[in-house]
Order: sequence, then structure tokens, then C-alpha cells
Amino acid sequence: MNSNFSRNPVLLIHGIFRKSGIFYKMSAYLTQLGWSVYTLNLSPHWGNASIDELAQQIADYIDKTFAPEQPLDIVGLSMGGLVTRYYLQRLGGINRVQRFIAISSPHSGTWMAYTLWGKGCVQMRPGSAFLEDLNRDAVLLEKLNFTSIWTAWDFIIVPASSSQISAAKEVKLSVFAHAMMARHSSSLKAVAEALSEPLKINN
Repeated sequence: MNSNFSRNPVLLIHGIFRKSGIFYKMSAYLTQLGWSVYTLNLSPHWGNASIDELAQQIADYIDKTFAPEQPLDIVGLSMGGLVTRYYLQRLGGINRVQRFIAISSPHSGTWMAYTLWGKGCVQMRPGSAFLEDLNRDAVLLEKLNFTSIWTAWDFIIVPASSSQISAAKEVKLSVFAHAMMARHSSSLKAVAEALSEPLKINN
């Protein structure tokens, strides 16, 4: 990794049921490599808030925490990837975020979302109006350095291939189970590599 690489601040966005503590290994790992790492706790985090409501919390946090001219990189885990996408595609985040990394995010939904009835869970069901709308202009994300990291051994994102999205560079890992994607060594390495990639020319 180039030690002269100019690193943007990195904001880590957690998914459903979790809080920012899920990133304790990733945060320490990236900090050790020289990044300034930020996290926030989305609330409520049980899937009963809509994804667009949670995305507004990201927008508010960024506006409060960073100078307007400060570019950012965002890592979104699981539902956090969809929350981040809404911020990027609908709330103007695409104009300041340069790298976006989604980890095990259900871009095409997950059948597990049928087990709960919160607003966010309904939005994550395959074929939902929310996902249909968000995926209609997913090509916008090609403006960014967009990486989707996923594993076939994911039993929360069902099918696991829902984490694939054509707008992203795909990184498929052999990591067992959804929860490990936030802390497995291969995941941490993949995130650091994605955060280190040269920006696309249109950035």
C-alpha cells in the first residue's frame, strides 16, 4: 500500500440489529493504516425505521461533522449499504463521497426480510417498490469508486448473489456467515484495498 496515498475520512455505516460497535476490528485496522475513521449509531436500528429515514441521519451527521468541501469515503454493512445508497442517490451524497464500499448488502433484497414487518424490513424484500426505485438509477453509482464485497456463505442475504450489482466492482470472499464480514481478516484487507484505489477520472 502506498504510504503517500492521500486518505479521505472514512465513515462506517452499520446494518440492522447492530450498532457501530460491530466495526471495532475494522475501525482499529483502518486507523492503524492511517485513515481517520468515523461511526454513528442509526436509530432505531431494528428495521422499524425506513431506510430513507436512516439515510437522513447520515446526511445530518455528515453536515454536522465535516466541512462542506471535505470529500469522504463510506463503508456500508448489510442494510447500511442500502441506507448509504439512498444518501448517495437521493440526498446528494454522490456529490461529495468518492469511494463507497458495500459489504454483504441486499441490493436486490433478501428473503429473510419477510420474517419481520418493520418499515425497513419491508423495503428490503425482493421486488419491493423501494428497491425497484433505487435500482432504477443505480448506474449513478458508477460515478464513484463503488465496490461490493460479498460471500456466497451468507445466510442473512438470501440469495447471497443479491449483493451483486452491475454498477460496482465485485469482490467475492470465502468468508463463512454474514456477521463475520465485518471482522474477518480477508474482509478488512478487501476494504483497505478498495479505499486505496485511485479515484476514477470523473471524480
